[in-house]
Amino acid sequence: MENLLLIVGLMLGAVVLVGVGDRLRLPWPALMVVLGALVALTPGLPDRFALDPELILPLFLPPLLFATAQRTSWSLFRARWRSIALLAIALVVVTIVAVSGLAVLLIPGISLTAAVALGAMVAPPDPVAVEAVAGPVRIPRRLLAVLQSEGLFNDATALVVFQAAVLATVRGDELSFAGLALSFLVGAVAAVLIGLVVAWLARMVLARVTDTIGRSALTLVLPFAVYLAAEELHASGVVAVVVVALQLRRLGDADEAAERLVQRSFWDVVELLVTGVAFGLIGLDLRGVVEDVGADLPRMLGHAGLICLLVVGIRMLWMTAAWLALRRSADASAAPRTGREAVVLAWCGMRGLATLALALSLPATVASGAPFPARAELTLIAVSVLLVTLLLPGFTLPALVGALGVAERADAEERAEKIVTRRAQRAALNRMAARIGEADRSDGLPEEVEAAIRQRMSRLDAVLSGESLSEDERQRLRAIRDRRETLRTIEADALAAARAEVLAARREPGIDPEAADRVLRRLDLRTVLLD
Repeated sequence: MENLLLIVGLMLGAVVLVGVGDRLRLPWPALMVVLGALVALTPGLPDRFALDPELILPLFLPPLLFATAQRTSWSLFRARWRSIALLAIALVVVTIVAVSGLAVLLIPGISLTAAVALGAMVAPPDPVAVEAVAGPVRIPRRLLAVLQSEGLFNDATALVVFQAAVLATVRGDELSFAGLALSFLVGAVAAVLIGLVVAWLARMVLARVTDTIGRSALTLVLPFAVYLAAEELHASGVVAVVVVALQLRRLGDADEAAERLVQRSFWDVVELLVTGVAFGLIGLDLRGVVEDVGADLPRMLGHAGLICLLVVGIRMLWMTAAWLALRRSADASAAPRTGREAVVLAWCGMRGLATLALALSLPATVASGAPFPARAELTLIAVSVLLVTLLLPGFTLPALVGALGVAERADAEERAEKIVTRRAQRAALNRMAARIGEADRSDGLPEEVEAAIRQRMSRLDAVLSGESLSEDERQRLRAIRDRRETLRTIEADALAAARAEVLAARREPGIDPEAADRVLRRLDLRTVLLD
């Protein structure tokens, strides 16, 4: 009963802090630190929470990943695969190597494998924290897309390394980096296949379940089920959950938009409650750590400070190198393109729930019964990195963006894109009118089909920005389900005309070519608006 009351109390505390954050205009992940501190300082609470460390990752990671994946798509993944490779894999690996090397030098008695586990804990920025902090700030959409892409897949890299390092520490084995790389590749490929199969099966079930409650219940169970299945088959549970979420979104019908909105809201709530519980539990764990280390606390905090500086410094150097490599790139969607953008991206490396979950999942002992090497200090360092990377950007990012003038750049980009988008919209409407006339003469196009197409094309700018179908549009689509192919054909042809107009506009003086390229990229990602 004591544990249940604690969990409920942490959830209520998280909800209250979100309300406080809304009033003070502060990002709620940063305020979760307050919840953890309150738990750590409240007398009478238990020093430890009686939960097997092996259960931490399966309980906390699947809902976090599934909720985060609702904000992206396969199209965005295809467009951002270079950023994902460089940030979610390469930068995470570099951070792990650097942190583990420094930890071996600083922490007495720590094994190399335990140091690698520490590096994996502090390496991945958290997508929830990044979006909560950076989302409301006026920054170019290119930068926010880069941060979202990074946060979706970096957990997979960190988790594979973390699990291998912890297992080697517990068994007393050496860590084979070649074997680790092979394990990551094999596990990722297997996870993709598992995710695709599970998504196909889930769609078959959803197609036969008409009750909204039953469909929502399936989506709640699904991320936990696919994570556990993938882990049992020695594949990456993280990748499997992300693939299922992306594939289910791609296979969803247009008239399921209302249901998707409801599920998105539901997963936002789950995300909030899970994060609140994790911060509260780490507060309990941290209180026990402080009591255990005693007089060694100042020394450990000094080590934590050095590792925090290293983590922040590596990200700054990485983004600076990315800026130098991309500043002459022809890809208008690439980021960072300027030194100011590099500073913003470097400052947005917030750690969060993933770091907490990995820290909580550290076992207390190894196979021989001896204590896990430097477990208390590893937990303290992980929490310190989280505090520094979450609180500093969380409270200073708006001021930094304003000082650098990045918000003005975002406004200028938006204005330039609107000019090109309006031209593309006119071209699409003209082509659509011609095609509607042809279809009407050939097979008598119903008025409701024509009305649906006209409404979609009149809102081309909103559609390209990812806006969902309106209720009126959903009603029209339900009424003309038997004419969907006609609708798709006409829309595809209209979008082709829009694309041609953007290409023509790009060559004209007075048109920002980078803005045209960004509109063109979004057009290419939405070949047919109903997809």
